[in-house]
Amino acid sequence: MSNFLQYLVSGLSTGAIYALVALGLALIYRSTRILNFAHGDITTAGTFFAFMLIGFELPFAVTFVLALLFGAGLAMAFYFCVLIPAQRREANQLSQIILTLGLGLILQGLVAYFGGTEPQSFPFPLSDITTYTFGTVVISQLSLGTIGVGLLVCLLLYLLVQKTRIGLAMRGTSENLPAAQTMGIPTRQILALSWGLAALLGVLAGLFLAPTFLLDPFFMLEPFLKGFAAAILGGLNSLPGAIVGGIILGISESLAGGYISVAFKNTLAFLIIILVLLVRPEGLLGKEFKERV
Repeated sequence: MSNFLQYLVSGLSTGAIYALVALGLALIYRSTRILNFAHGDITTAGTFFAFMLIGFELPFAVTFVLALLFGAGLAMAFYFCVLIPAQRREANQLSQIILTLGLGLILQGLVAYFGGTEPQSFPFPLSDITTYTFGTVVISQLSLGTIGVGLLVCLLLYLLVQKTRIGLAMRGTSENLPAAQTMGIPTRQILALSWGLAALLGVLAGLFLAPTFLLDPFFMLEPFLKGFAAAILGGLNSLPGAIVGGIILGISESLAGGYISVAFKNTLAFLIIILVLLVRPEGLLGKEFKERV
């Protein structure tokens, strides 16, 4: 039982990271029906920006906020400067997805050029070595912070989307864009905000993930794929589904690694996704998207 609780807590910590990445992907998809394949690279760019600021010996709190704003600004600039002109030229959804792939490749090159390709350690105020004991469960300071921040961000995002006028505008825009425009909602600004929030969530995940890995231009590749899988598992058009999918994926990996083998944990996680999608193709909490033509 003690091992099970230990694996459960470890899975929650990993699942919180996957949930943040999945939330960003779901937030963009439910608003624009676009799969943002540059999400992981925007996260990497924001994390490297924080690493650069740390080199200037800025307080970490300032660095943390500036990195989040940098990632959000980068995504919003891409939306305004690239996607909107493409939409004016009647680019279809596939073409816009290809544009996100192009952005990802550009960011990979820029990060490798300015940040270097050698793996580097990322300093962080929370330690992965300092641990706390709760009964039979041992949890590191970093894992505890990751779970706490993940839960707090999910709560704040829920309050933003469900309890504010901006959230109402976001929901209206995602449900019916022409109707939202008719009602006077500034849809482009709302969609840009969705892109910015998604990138902010991604950079937040990257900042908490970087201390456990050596920082390099591709350190977010696997977490992005896992976050993408979590979003599909929960439902790409469902924010609660992204959270549930991330937690399920993280716990599944942890339990499989503990009770079966570390090499099998990825296999089991994706087997669960396949089985769920065979029963519910739209994901656990997703809804089938219908569009009038």
